Amino acid sequence: MKCVGWDTWIMNAAVVVVSTKIVQGQEADRVRLHLESLLREQGMNLVSYEVIPDERTVIRDRLRALSDSGCASLILTVGGTGVRPTDWTPEATRDICEKEIPGIGEAMRAASMQKVRTAMLSRATAGVRGQTLIVNLPGSVKGLKDNLNVVFPILEHTVKKIAGQSSAARGEPARARVVTSD
Repeated sequence: MKCVGWDTWIMNAAVVVVSTKIVQGQEADRVRLHLESLLREQGMNLVSYEVIPDERTVIRDRLRALSDSGCASLILTVGGTGVRPTDWTPEATRDICEKEIPGIGEAMRAASMQKVRTAMLSRATAGVRGQTLIVNLPGSVKGLKDNLNVVFPILEHTVKKIAGQSSAARGEPARARVVTSD
């Protein structure tokens, strides 16, 4: 995150899409344009976007490298949060995080369950490594948007707290714009 003014922040975000099918060219990356647009609308700077295979060690190593590089104060993972045998994103996230923030995953599941019962199968979590917040998101465009609606309002506050900075008072309304689902 870079300070560009007295109370103006630009959050540097990295995105890691976890999908062996996209890596192998068997499936199109359907989230990229949506996610890039959503992050821009929130005033975030996308510093990295990559697609990696559904392999726990690959996911873990990439999250560690991105966190330790200091290039992003926020890493969003997309995909690999379900119950399929190849879904390892939450485990890889826990492998490298110093602090887990289970409330973020719980809040996303609770909101999503109001729309679709299978949301209870999501194992998404969030955590902190160094001064980087890592948040797991589902791989579908609709699920991604629904879950971002839950986390956008708390991201600036959370990232500032992780960096040891003070942030807005608890009673201040969230400035994030709500994302609509298609």
